[in-house]
Order: sequence, then C-alpha cells, then structure tokens
Amino acid sequence: MARRTEPPDGGWGWVVVLSAFFQSALVFGVLRSFGVFFVEFVAAFGEQAARVSWIASIGIAVQQFGSPVGSALSTKFGPRPVVMTGGILAALGMLLASFATSLTHLYLSIGLLSGSGWALTFAPTLACLSCYFSRRRSLATGLALTGVGLSSFAFAPFFQWLLSHYAWRGSLLLVSALSLHLVACGALLRPPSLAEDPAVGGPRAQLTSLLHHGPFLRYTVALTLINTGYFIPYLHLVAHLQDLDWDPLPAAFLLSVAAISDLVGRVVSGWLGDAVPGPVTRLLMLWTTLTGVSLALFPVARAPTALVALAVAYGFTSGALAPLAFSVLPELVGTKRIYCGLGLLQMIESIGGLLGPPLSGYLRDVTGNYTASFVVAGAFLLSGSGILLTLPHFFSCFSTTTSRPQDLVTEAPDIKVPLPKEGLEED
Repeated sequence: MARRTEPPDGGWGWVVVLSAFFQSALVFGVLRSFGVFFVEFVAAFGEQAARVSWIASIGIAVQQFGSPVGSALSTKFGPRPVVMTGGILAALGMLLASFATSLTHLYLSIGLLSGSGWALTFAPTLACLSCYFSRRRSLATGLALTGVGLSSFAFAPFFQWLLSHYAWRGSLLLVSALSLHLVACGALLRPPSLAEDPAVGGPRAQLTSLLHHGPFLRYTVALTLINTGYFIPYLHLVAHLQDLDWDPLPAAFLLSVAAISDLVGRVVSGWLGDAVPGPVTRLLMLWTTLTGVSLALFPVARAPTALVALAVAYGFTSGALAPLAFSVLPELVGTKRIYCGLGLLQMIESIGGLLGPPLSGYLRDVTGNYTASFVVAGAFLLSGSGILLTLPHFFSCFSTTTSRPQDLVTEAPDIKVPLPKEGLEED
C-alpha cells in the first residue's frame, strides 16, 4: 500500500467502523446488560450485593487496565491477530463461568479471563479507527459506539428471557457463543499505511512524553472520575427497581429504554462533535454534567413516568459523552500517539471501573437502598466534568480552526514539524 501523509477519512475505514460497531456491542453491550444476572448470582450463591458487584467490576478493570498490553501487542503484530485472540479469550471466560460453583470462579472466569479478552479487542480497534479518520472522527466514533446502545436495548430483555428458560448457567453458555463473534470482527481490521513521523519515537519515548503531558494527565483523571459512576445504572438499576416492587421483566425493559436513548445520543453527539466549531471538550463537559445530574435524580423518582423520563435522559447524555471522550484524545496527543495514549488512558481509568460498582454495592448494604449509590455516582461524574474545564482552549473563542495536533501536521505534509520536549509539557 502507498503510504499516506494523512488519514483517508473513509475507504476501508468504514469497514473498520462496522467491525468496531459489533465489537462495542459484544463487549460493552454485554457489560451493560450484566445487571440482569446480578440478582440471579445473589440468589444462587447467597452473597451480599457488594461481593457480587466485584464480578463486573473486575471485568471492567481488567479490560481497561490491560489495554496497554493490547496496544503494545497491536503495535508489534498489528491489531488483527490481537483482537482475534481477545475474542477467543472472552468466549472462553463465559464458557467456564457457566460451570462456576462459587463467586471466586466467576471472578476468575468472567472478571479475569473475559476481561483480558475485552482488553485485547476494544483499544486496538478504536485506535485503528482513529487512524482512518480526521475531519469525521467524531461521527465515525459515534457510529461505531452505537453498537453499545443497540446491544443494550436487545441484550437486557434477551438475557432476562434466557434466564427464564435456561437459568443462568445455560444463559452464560449462549453469551459465550455470542462473544466468539469477536474473532470475525478482528479479521476485518486493516490499519492504514501512514507515513512515519520521526518525532513520535518508540513506545518508551511516547510513554515518557505522555507522562509529562499536563493536559493528557488531567484528562485521564477526569475520565477516571467519570468512569467510577458511569456503569452504576447498568449494574444496579434493575435491582433498584425491584426494591420499588417492579417485576423483573419491566425493570429489564427500562434498561432497553435507556439503551434506545443511548443510541440516539451517540449519533447526535458524533454529528455535533464534527459540526459545532470550537473544542470538542465543551460538548463533552455538557453531556457529562447532564449525566451526573440525571444519575443523582434517580432515587428521587418513584412514579413509573418519572423513572422512564430519567432513563431516557440518562441514556441520551451518557451515550452522547462516549464518542466525544475518545475524540478528544487525538486532539490532545495526535494520531501518531493514539495507540499508546488510548492504552494508557484505559489503564488509569480502570481504577474507577474497579472501585465504582463495589462502592455502590457497599452503600446499598449499609443503607438498605440504592439512594446513596446513585447520588455518589452522579457526584463522581460532576467532579470529572469540572476537571474538563482546565483543558487547553476550553474558554477560547469559537473558531473554525481547532488545535488538533494531527491537523497541524497533515495540512503541510512536506514539512517535518519537530515536537520539542517543552512543547509536550505545555498546558
């Protein structure tokens, strides 16, 4: 392939978008719908909610903490074999979980093994997608991540139906079969052949530069706080509704309502991210703030109409922030550092994914309800949105010209622009 000096903004990139669509569905769609299994695991093993919450928490943390491994392997071997291997591990973990006799078995099979498979699939695919797009990156990312919304809409009632017919062991066997489709998604990946930038350096040089990059570090802290509360409704909303005397199936259906709104939010946000002038960070802060507010209001709502309205609001805003969270990163570090940057970001924000669900379960055990769980989750998102205010150019005047590093290089492909060390340390 002829080497390009800039992303093609299309071509095979749309096939990569399709692959990322199904991968996001089979990774985060499963994670978001796993709250349906939560009640079954509590009843089957007679454990407290906090201990059962560690299953999904470990899976989320391993997926994010192991992302640098997936990024490093993709840099060396390419994303295709790495993602295909991850699909096999994800399916194997669900298969072994169906034979579990204790929570420890579920920690190891779903949390550790499937989580490792998810770590090898998501970050390499999204980094590959970012290399294909520049001007339409937010839209492409939004379309790819709509798989999360569609699968959440389908999986929550589908998993509940599986549980009613095959119990939780048979249901996990079928989830394992679904996860095996990640192998086919990985086979579609083909990274573009872009001209190398000698100023980027190897993985160690990239890691060093990122660890001294103030805006990147602040952005990582912000997403870690957001990640702490982001998954709480998908893990505990069904149990919260059952505490309000809802039947299991209508409670699972409310997750589907949020998933439909999530789907619309991702597409609208992806379009707005490319259409609205100025930094994408502004839109990200707006959606993050609204998501935190809607989370904090869940315990206040009692009437079915109010709960449905909140589910729609939460689904739209939480879906809208997802594509922008990944679109901001290339603006901070450039596409040449996207593999290392995305892997490091996912690893650090795994702290939030690890602590959020158990903390929510612990608050439920202490207080006897999920009021404190949802309020604290909303507070984490509001804290993260506050840190976004400190990123570069957030308060700059609206302009059609952005400060995207990759655009500054690709607009003049015949000129090599060195990136001095002090430039990387600027705020």
